[in-house]
Amino acid sequence: MTTSDAIVVPELYVGYPEVAFGGYIAGVLAERSGARTVRVDFRGPVPVEVPVRIAETADAGVELGEAERPLAAARPAELPIEVPAAPSWDEADAAADRFRAAPPSGVVDCFGCGLRTADRGLRVHGTPVPDLGLVASAWTPSHAFADADGLLPTQLVWGALDCPGHWAGRFLGTLRAGAVTASLTGTVLRPVVAGEPHISYAWLVSESGRKHTMGVALATAEGELCGVSEALWIDPKTAA
Repeated sequence: MTTSDAIVVPELYVGYPEVAFGGYIAGVLAERSGARTVRVDFRGPVPVEVPVRIAETADAGVELGEAERPLAAARPAELPIEVPAAPSWDEADAAADRFRAAPPSGVVDCFGCGLRTADRGLRVHGTPVPDLGLVASAWTPSHAFADADGLLPTQLVWGALDCPGHWAGRFLGTLRAGAVTASLTGTVLRPVVAGEPHISYAWLVSESGRKHTMGVALATAEGELCGVSEALWIDPKTAA
């Protein structure tokens, strides 16, 4: 037996123009599923500002879009990933400053990593930390997105577990501008408090052709893990 209704993704939560931000979509599906660790597979662009069907499935999953051709689907999963220690706050802060001082090519008006004001985006801006083999960003989630308890909603925590993988692939591997998230497997380990300093960091796991796998972690300024993800990104097809 399944139950379904519809959601409307606000235009604020875009990744690429007119396309819903993948991390936000993953967070919506993960919260709906109720599982501790969830894998979300993306099969098509989710539009913003229009109702889109969301439904629980018979296998304890959740899907978004029409049943015959869902745009995204989530299911409970495992996440066997080795997480490196977080860089220091000062290292992450310097990395974020480098991104903002000289934005890399391919930056778009993304809710997660776009060059927005703090009340309109997450502003997770990572560049490589010397000698550590990872990209990092000092990050203080804005009170503008806090819930009544002062916490960042689950959907937005998942957002912070998405974009850093892109920049790890760009800076540390061969990922190309215009790549998209094909799947995102993540788990939230502890609440993320708005206004508190955090460290976002990501690393390259593997690459094969157009496929690139990256790990992402979110920690407190003291290095305590708040969430972890592993993402598969796919390069755009080469133009004919």
